[in-house]
Amino acid sequence: MTFSTDSIQNRFSNFNYDTQLVDAVNSTVGVFKSLSVDDQLGVLWFVYTEMGRSITPAATGAARLQLAFGLLSQIKQMSAEEQLQVMRDLAGKNNTQVSRAYSILSANTKLAFWYELSELMVKGFVVLMPSNYQLSRDGSQVLESIKGLDFGQQITVLRKVVTDMGVDPLAD
Repeated sequence: MTFSTDSIQNRFSNFNYDTQLVDAVNSTVGVFKSLSVDDQLGVLWFVYTEMGRSITPAATGAARLQLAFGLLSQIKQMSAEEQLQVMRDLAGKNNTQVSRAYSILSANTKLAFWYELSELMVKGFVVLMPSNYQLSRDGSQVLESIKGLDFGQQITVLRKVVTDMGVDPLAD
């Protein structure tokens, strides 16, 4: 029997593993983006605090974090209210100086930025998530979806989410 790409594609046409992986990632990202800004920040907080140890090497290994240190340093100098507003501005894509500066960071640096921000929160340098904060039902579902993905998918979801935050400094 002769095999060709057509015969192989026909044989395995009922199963497309790559499509299923992409669908899981895209649907999780889509639901994440539909969340309120505060729930988006809550999901990021729980992801980085609950799963951060595994995310850290992937994010910081390829990141040029020195580019983000200036932004992180600025944020550390702000009041708690200003710090929270900066995070909301980033997630809400509000046109601010910090949002524009954030937008020039690479995807991996943005991943590392949010990880470092969560570390600063844990250390008390940046406003901490309220201990009584409860994610919405949709936010909890997104968090559980992310936990259910494999490591590569988790990083892809986070990369897509944080890459879309901020404001293009060259846009009107």
